Amino acid sequence: MPGLVSHTHTDTDTDNPETQPIPVPIDLPHETPLPIKEKAAIVGGYGRIGPGQPRSRAVPPEAGPRHHRVGRQRGEGAGLRDQGVEVVRAKRAEGEGEAEGAELAMSLHVVAAIYCSLGRFEEAVPVLERAIKVADVGSSGGGGADHALAAFSGYMQLGDTHSMLAHHDRSIASYDAGLNIQIQALGDSDPRVAETCRYLAEANVQAMQFDEAEVLCKKTLEIHREHSAPASLEEAADRRLMALICEAKGDYESALEHLVLASMAMIANGQDGEVAAIDVSIGDVYLSLCRFDEAVFSYQKGLTVFKSTRGDNHPSVASVYVRLADLYYKTGKFRESKSYCENALRIYAKPIPGTTVEEIASGLTEISAIYEAVNEPEEALKLLQKAMKLLEDVPGQRSAIAGIEAQMGVIFYMVGKYGEARSSFESAIEKLRASGERKSAFFGVMLNQMGLACVQLYKIDEAAELFEEARGILEQECGPCHPDTLGVYSNLAAIYDAMGRVEDAIEILESILKVREEKLGTANPDVDDEKKRLAELLKETGRSRNRKAKSLLNLIDSNSQRMKKEGTRRWFKS
Repeated sequence: MPGLVSHTHTDTDTDNPETQPIPVPIDLPHETPLPIKEKAAIVGGYGRIGPGQPRSRAVPPEAGPRHHRVGRQRGEGAGLRDQGVEVVRAKRAEGEGEAEGAELAMSLHVVAAIYCSLGRFEEAVPVLERAIKVADVGSSGGGGADHALAAFSGYMQLGDTHSMLAHHDRSIASYDAGLNIQIQALGDSDPRVAETCRYLAEANVQAMQFDEAEVLCKKTLEIHREHSAPASLEEAADRRLMALICEAKGDYESALEHLVLASMAMIANGQDGEVAAIDVSIGDVYLSLCRFDEAVFSYQKGLTVFKSTRGDNHPSVASVYVRLADLYYKTGKFRESKSYCENALRIYAKPIPGTTVEEIASGLTEISAIYEAVNEPEEALKLLQKAMKLLEDVPGQRSAIAGIEAQMGVIFYMVGKYGEARSSFESAIEKLRASGERKSAFFGVMLNQMGLACVQLYKIDEAAELFEEARGILEQECGPCHPDTLGVYSNLAAIYDAMGRVEDAIEILESILKVREEKLGTANPDVDDEKKRLAELLKETGRSRNRKAKSLLNLIDSNSQRMKKEGTRRWFKS
C-alpha cells in the first residue's frame, strides 16, 4: 500500500505606444517579482473499504487500489481488442439490465479506466459519475457492502481522474466523499480509513491546502498509533508527511522532530534507503533554519547511501547535488555551487532507465533558480524551457507547467522583457484558473506579478484589475497584515494614484502605514517610504485634485535610478 515517498520542495510586446492612452504617473516601489517555487510532488494510495467482506465477482475488496492502476496496466498489457470487449460487456450490462447495481458500477469503472489508458480523461468523468449514481442508488436501497464499496471506488477513481486533469478542487471533493462513505461503513478508527485520510492529506498538500492536510494527517497518525506497533513503518510514513506539512507552514522545529522520529522508525525496520531519504529531508529543514553545517552533514549522509545503493548516476543523487548547490550558493561559495549544478545536469542529460520525466523536469527547474540567482538568466530560461517541454505531453502536469511558466515570467520581467513576462504569467494564470487553484496565495502572488508587467506596458486598467483580484485572494488566504498582502496594497495605491483615484490611494496608504508602524517601528525604511508617498499625496490633494499627469516613462526611469542607488530590494519573501 503506497504511502508518502521521499520528496525532493529585447521586449517583444507588439503594442504600439502611440495608440495607447496618455501615460499616467505610477510609483511602484516594490517591483521585484517573487521567485515562484514549484510545488512538491506528493503521491500516495487509498485502502479498501471493509474488513472481511465477502468477495464480490464484480467488486473485490482490492477494487480501490486496483482501479487506481488499471488504466496503466491495460495500456501496457492489453490490446485495444480486449479493451473493446470490456466496453461491449459494460454497455450490454447497462442496456439489458442483466447486471446488479454493483456489477454495473464495476463495468463502468472498467470503461472509465480504458478511457484513462487512452488519455481521454474528460470522457472518463461522466462514466464515473454514472457509476457513482448506480452505486449510490443500490447502497440507499439496502444493497449492502458491495454497493458501498462500488461507491467508494467510484469516488476515489473519479478523484484520480480529476487530478490527472489538474482539477484539484473537484479531485479533493471526490476523495472526501469516498472517505465519508468509508467511515460510514467501517467507523472512523479503522486502519483502512487511515490510509484514505493520508491519501486525501497528500492531495491537499498538492493543492497547497496545508491546514486541511494537517488535520487529516493527525487523524492518520492517531489511528496508526492505535493499531500498529510503536515505531511502525506506517507511523514513519505519517510523520514524513506531517514534517512536509509543518515545513510548508514554516514550523521547522516541528518538522525536524517528526523527521527524526521517522528516521528512528526506519532504522528499527532496516529501511536504509528510506533513512537516507529522510536524512536529505532533515538537511532541507536545517537549510531553512540556516544551520548550514548540519545541513551539509545530513546531505552528505544521504548522498553516500544513495551512491552505494543506487549508483552514481541515479536521479536521487542528482537531487542531492542540487540541494548542495543551493546551500553553497546561500553561503557564498559560488564555485562549489556551480560545480554541483553541473554534476546534476550531467546526470539529467543521460538519465538511467526508470527515471521519470517529472524527476528530470523538477531537477532542471530547481537548477534554473540557482542560475537565476547568480545572474545567468539566459541559462535559467533554457533549463525552464527544457523542463516545460518534458512535461507538455504528460497527463496531470498542468499545475507544474504553470509553475514553470510563472518562473519564466519572473525572469523575463527581471531582464526587461515585459511583453514575454506578461504572456508567461497570463498562460500560467489560465492554467491555474482551470485547475481550481484560483483561491490560493500562490495564485494571488502570480496575479500581482502579472500586474507589475502590465504597468511596464502601460496597461493601467488591466493592472488595476489584477491587483484588486490579488488583494482579495491574499486578504482571505494570508490576512491583511501579511507582507504579501501589504505589497499588493502598496501597488494598488500607486495604480489608484495614477488613475486619479487619489482619495482611494490615500486611504490605502494610511492603512499600510498604520500596520507597518505597529509591526516594524517608525524608523524602518519601508515605513519611511510610505510616509513620504502619503505626504506627497496629501500635499498635492490640498493644492488641487486635478493635477497634471506626469509621464509614466519618466517616473519608471526615476524609480530605476532610485533602485540603483538603494540596491534592488525584494518586497515579497519566498
